[in-house]
Amino acid sequence: MGMHQFFKSLSNLETIYRAPGFFKYQKHSVAEHSFKVAEIAQFLGDVEEHAGNQINWRLLYEKSLNHDYNERFIGDIKTPVKYATADLRKMLANVEDSMKDNFIKNEIPAEFQSAYERRLSEGKDDTIEGQILAVADKIDLLYESFGEIQKGNPEDVYTDIYKESLTTIVKYKDMPSVQYFLEKVLPELLNEEFTDQLKLEKISRTIIQ
Repeated sequence: MGMHQFFKSLSNLETIYRAPGFFKYQKHSVAEHSFKVAEIAQFLGDVEEHAGNQINWRLLYEKSLNHDYNERFIGDIKTPVKYATADLRKMLANVEDSMKDNFIKNEIPAEFQSAYERRLSEGKDDTIEGQILAVADKIDLLYESFGEIQKGNPEDVYTDIYKESLTTIVKYKDMPSVQYFLEKVLPELLNEEFTDQLKLEKISRTIIQ
């Protein structure tokens, strides 16, 4: 038993597309999302460290790179469905955990299983690294939705995704990295020219205030 199946499975993440079931101009795979979240988390970690907070970089990279790996087992389920009820969300999480545990037991060499149990477990927790992951995940989702809005996608779902993403980010506004994003990055995004620019500016101001 080597790492062949794990390495092979990484290609599966390239064929699982996010926001399934909705018209989109630009598709984003889980593999692409994981890379972008890792890059965003890296910068947010820089900001936190610059503000005097200690970052466990190994943990941050592991969390951000692997946070959606388990979607290879059940795919990316529509957000309205995934969060329809607490019971359904719990059942889906249990299925993912069970399949993840079986995969680690059957495909990962015994001496590395504890490492992959850590890497493939839920990364969004109360640690600063877990909070950075939660924010980075929503920042990438915000950019994905913004890209569709900017291109004139008529689907209302992307405005809803933008609102939900920014609302979640604002919940972490006490973090220096989130303050930096809200004060330095988001205004640049909103200054780009697109049809619904004023509408999105108003939505953003309302959520932040």
